[in-house]
Amino acid sequence: MSRATVRPGRPLRGEASLPGDKSITQRAILLGALAPGTTIIRGANPGADAAAALGIARALGTVVRRGSAGEIVLRGGTFREPERVLDARNSGTALRLSMGLLAAQPFLSILTGDASLRRRPVDRVLVPLRLLGADLSARGGDRLAPVVVRGRPLRGAEVETGLPSAQVKSALLLAALQAEGTTVVREPAETRDHTERMLPLFGVPVRRDGLAVSVTGGGSLHGTEIDVPGDASAAAFLAAAAAIVPGSDVLLRGVGVNPTRRAFFDFLVRAGADVTMHDARDAGHEPVADLRIRHRTLRPLEIGPAEIPGLIDELPLVAVVAAFARGVSTVRGARELRVKESDRIASVAAALRAIGGAIEEREDGWSIEGAGRLRGGSVETRGDHRIAMAFLVAGLRAAEGVTVDDAAPAAVSDPGFLPRLRKLAR
Repeated sequence: MSRATVRPGRPLRGEASLPGDKSITQRAILLGALAPGTTIIRGANPGADAAAALGIARALGTVVRRGSAGEIVLRGGTFREPERVLDARNSGTALRLSMGLLAAQPFLSILTGDASLRRRPVDRVLVPLRLLGADLSARGGDRLAPVVVRGRPLRGAEVETGLPSAQVKSALLLAALQAEGTTVVREPAETRDHTERMLPLFGVPVRRDGLAVSVTGGGSLHGTEIDVPGDASAAAFLAAAAAIVPGSDVLLRGVGVNPTRRAFFDFLVRAGADVTMHDARDAGHEPVADLRIRHRTLRPLEIGPAEIPGLIDELPLVAVVAAFARGVSTVRGARELRVKESDRIASVAAALRAIGGAIEEREDGWSIEGAGRLRGGSVETRGDHRIAMAFLVAGLRAAEGVTVDDAAPAAVSDPGFLPRLRKLAR
């Protein structure tokens, strides 16, 4: 374990660049492995989750190297049966998308992950993939990894997913690329659309109709070049830090501002923070901008079920921000947090109480009574990178600072998070 402490000090000032988007990087790696030819990924995320996706690509026979400027170069299009179990480590994206990637390959493969990932459900992907004819099975009555994939020919289908999940949708689309006929995936609510935006770069037409997206299999994929924007989730932690510390004024360069990823920044605006967008531009098919965040007095908010899909990864940070508003904030409809890297509803409640926060844990969220300040203290991260990062941010405004028992999980998405945060606070 690697303990770390953040204490209050000066306002955050200056500018920072972000690591490449973790979700986009992993999708680019897996599609680059599937597509014949050369794929070049510039600005890739340097974290452990992206490394897990690269490890899976290599084990399937993809040639991977680093370019002279640090870009990832993949030579894809020819998979071989892996000689060993494919390890997604802690990455739910790598595990679940690989289930779709491998469902049509003419060999057997086994996917697993670390202890945390093996507690997270895979049936939400496994069951809809079977509608395309996939042959998958998993531990615990098809609920948990390891997952056995017996590749076979697939057929297109119309699939309605039972819950809003970009991972489920993307796994289905990766399988659909290799299926005979057209597949339509219809979701109950909008989720991240990085896969749909990326597929045309690889030569795959995508049709969208409201909450439905469709692709036709059997097309000719080809390698491409991808510029990865700055990770919106990584930017959220620095934006939250600027929002809660009086006098702060921070500029974040090159942030991905995809409409399906902007919910946290919209939350900050509604809570009273000053968030402005500058120099809007495109990176590939993704919108990018510079974000300026300045502290203002924060007000409490109610977050309901309709907002949860867009905020799901940032909800621990929402809870921290709410603790520095004055009044009661509520989060409802977030039961999905129970099956993340930790039980994030319980983890956040325990952590916030440990540093003097007033929080009521509910089955699907919290009620948080913000007082504009926290006492500080020590927090157990439970091996969860977003808990570690969110409560290190809280230390900037807690009277005694905050110590987390293990800051190492932050490397899952942003190995440079803590140095970047401390540089802005100098």
